[in-house]
Amino acid sequence: MNYNQAISHSIFKVISEAAQELNLDSYVIGGFVRDFILNRGEHKDIDIVAIGSGITLAKKVAELLPHKPKVQVFKTYGTAMLRHEEMDIEFVGARKESYNENSRNPVVENGTLQDDQNRRDFTINAMALDLSPDQYGNLLDPFNGLADLDAKLIRTPLDPDITYSDDPLRMMRAIRFATQLNFTIEQGSLESISKNRDRIKIITKERIVVELNKILESDKPSIGFLHLEKTGLLKYILPELTALKGIDEVEGQTHKDNFYHTLEVVDNIAKTTDNLWLRWAALLHDIGKAPTKKFSKKSGWTFHAHEFEGAKMVYHLFKRLKMPLNEKMKFVQKMVFMSSRPIVLAQDIVTDSAVRRLVFDAGDYVDDLMTLCEADITTKNPKRFKKYHNNFKIVRDKIIEVEARDHVRNFQPPVSGEEIMKTFNLKPSREIGQIKEAIKEAILEGDIPNDHEAAFQLMLKEGEKLGLKANISND
Repeated sequence: MNYNQAISHSIFKVISEAAQELNLDSYVIGGFVRDFILNRGEHKDIDIVAIGSGITLAKKVAELLPHKPKVQVFKTYGTAMLRHEEMDIEFVGARKESYNENSRNPVVENGTLQDDQNRRDFTINAMALDLSPDQYGNLLDPFNGLADLDAKLIRTPLDPDITYSDDPLRMMRAIRFATQLNFTIEQGSLESISKNRDRIKIITKERIVVELNKILESDKPSIGFLHLEKTGLLKYILPELTALKGIDEVEGQTHKDNFYHTLEVVDNIAKTTDNLWLRWAALLHDIGKAPTKKFSKKSGWTFHAHEFEGAKMVYHLFKRLKMPLNEKMKFVQKMVFMSSRPIVLAQDIVTDSAVRRLVFDAGDYVDDLMTLCEADITTKNPKRFKKYHNNFKIVRDKIIEVEARDHVRNFQPPVSGEEIMKTFNLKPSREIGQIKEAIKEAILEGDIPNDHEAAFQLMLKEGEKLGLKANISND
């Protein structure tokens, strides 16, 4: 079968020409071929296999291109990369690999195209297109990857036990591809992942997080997390999630399964936002429920302060997985900590004061918080579902109205600490904080408008209460 159309871009002709000059055979392999056949849009990462030196081929290609792109060489891995028209093109020499038990880094030897295809993770990633002039565009598919694409099947080229034990990251990749493509993992492969799950311990946290992020960025992340849980991988990676699984019953009273509820919330939010960190917040919003779960005859099942506990857990989880401990982590923490606030608000009469406080506390993230809370509606009762969404719409409308009038998002006190010090001839002291707090509370409660004159007058009154004497010039 010929796929000339897949490699119609001029760069492939240049690679073919360079390979000819070096007397090498060259092939496009992997994701580019797979995604072309699946019609998944333009694939900007292109993998080229050379029967010989991939580094030499990359340098020759750069030489033949008019703009002479810089070639990055990774000698340890025998690979080279160049960038051309927004495409990242990686070159590698065909190789065969052997592994030892405690590392996913293989011992590498030069090999044939067949050796190289044997070492690929899945049949759908082992297909190659020939770049030699007389076979240009011919598909080389030794493991029936084309049939597996048709069957929507994730399958390893060789024995899955060998594939997954050699490089345990492939277990995560199998689940990630099944999630992204909505494919089924072949039964033997799935069983092999369960069998080899403890091998995931040799994989760096950074590599695991790359795969977790890709699962979370997919259209329906629950597919991946269900596979991770079913195979036993999740307890090694995110034990905070597996701790949510199960329903307890005491005296006939039960609570919902918070693990499956969480996956519903993640799927819901995936329909409305591409924000990866908001999706992480959805995944972790209930993790505080496992350690705070209690039963009493009076109240039944409770999860008091689970948001506070969950926000603390976010930090430890990010640190353990070597994820960024910067503004992204703080954003997820804030979303988890505030995740119940709009829900409580939507159940009562929505007062201006409560909305002001919500906007004040959430700041620029108030819209993200509302998106998270709307995703958290997983009731199967259509009347309740409609009622909750209508209530949230009222809250959203109120936020717009209050914000337009009172400007409390990213609130800055209309009277500064310096002005208070100057007015009362004070040095830095506790009284300044007390006056600022009183002004903030009065604005949030709606007792005074958010403007300088009203705040200044209140400052004078509060100073008087504290026994301070104002020093006001009549200029």
